[in-house]
Amino acid sequence: MKESFFDAKESVLDNGIRLVTVKKDTQLMTIYAAIEVGSLNEEKHEKGISHFIEHMLFKGTETRNNESLNEDIENLGGECNAYTDYISTVYSMVALGEELPESLEILSDMIINSNFPEEELEKERGVILSELKTSKDDIEDLSFRKINKLAFDKSPIRYEVLGDEKNLKSFRREDLLKYYNKYYVPNNCIISVASSYEHDEVKEVVEKYFLDWQKKELYKKPIIVEDNKCATHISYKKDIEQNTIMYLYTFHGLSKYEELVLRILNHKLGDSANSILFRELREKRGLAYDVYSNIDCSNNVKTLYIYTAVDEENVEEAIEVINKAIDDIKKEKIIFNENTLDLMKKVFKTALASTLEDVSDLCHYVLCQRLDDEHIYEFYSDMKSIENMESGHIYSIANKVLNNPTVHILKSEKSE
Repeated sequence: MKESFFDAKESVLDNGIRLVTVKKDTQLMTIYAAIEVGSLNEEKHEKGISHFIEHMLFKGTETRNNESLNEDIENLGGECNAYTDYISTVYSMVALGEELPESLEILSDMIINSNFPEEELEKERGVILSELKTSKDDIEDLSFRKINKLAFDKSPIRYEVLGDEKNLKSFRREDLLKYYNKYYVPNNCIISVASSYEHDEVKEVVEKYFLDWQKKELYKKPIIVEDNKCATHISYKKDIEQNTIMYLYTFHGLSKYEELVLRILNHKLGDSANSILFRELREKRGLAYDVYSNIDCSNNVKTLYIYTAVDEENVEEAIEVINKAIDDIKKEKIIFNENTLDLMKKVFKTALASTLEDVSDLCHYVLCQRLDDEHIYEFYSDMKSIENMESGHIYSIANKVLNNPTVHILKSEKSE
């Protein structure tokens, strides 16, 4: 892979917007506009407000009501979406390349001119409360929420991105507007665009629609970073067929190379259909259908989860399997030989190539790099680092990270 595989350029506009463009031979264009505010930035009484505002930006602006906004989006013939996570609120559009100007105009209107109509706010409150209830009914989502709450005392990770029912019922239009006006400022925004257009062409259109957005002074409270607490917890839920098991580790303070080694280890541990946990729990013993590990290297987050769901009579055996797999890695009983490392490197390269080939994935990748203040072409140095990676590095990082987990078991509460 050569750096000329795609052409990425960056500019900072006069009002503080950071613009990243990727020029690629494609008939499509993708836009991601990220406001750098998410659940980590919320005060306790604000939990869920970032996500609420994400929903409200689709409900009308100063010049478009809800119906006309949705109609204009639909007329693009593509897709418009959004999500909120720990560190950002992101709006995206995918359409034919020729729709770039119209897409940027609509997106700018949503981000800059949303007016939070009272009637739509009340409707959307009901939608979000339904989303929260659906999440509570999903044992996987519930398990993630439970373990985050148990693992931390002060870190905002302990709170659900969706918020809680009390807050969601209490938010007023004035609350949303205050938060929106505080954080929805151009100097808190990153826009990434992948298309066949030159950087200067994209910049000109972005400036046309976004440059009147006024820069403001921005203050963000320091984010509390906390290691997980080592403990095992059991909770109960009625009317569930499966019992879930979750492990949570944090890994603050690793170097970039160590995080790369951990990502490689995570793939072998549980992030593939040929992973250690998948083969032991599902293929060899038939204990579980779902089993995986998941890693988040975002700034101020740094979490690694292990998840599986099993029948109640298999809970203890599944825990033994997980503990033994981790212990065997740390004691070098599971061999990462040259062939294993070569395969893991190949998988990493394949995943990278897949991202680079897909214009939308590529656009999202460069956005995430900038959100974490990382270089867009960092994957080239990652590739070089992987080539020099040795099995000893994997064992070392396993012994550094896979200690003192928070463990949560969700069991079925038997009806009387």
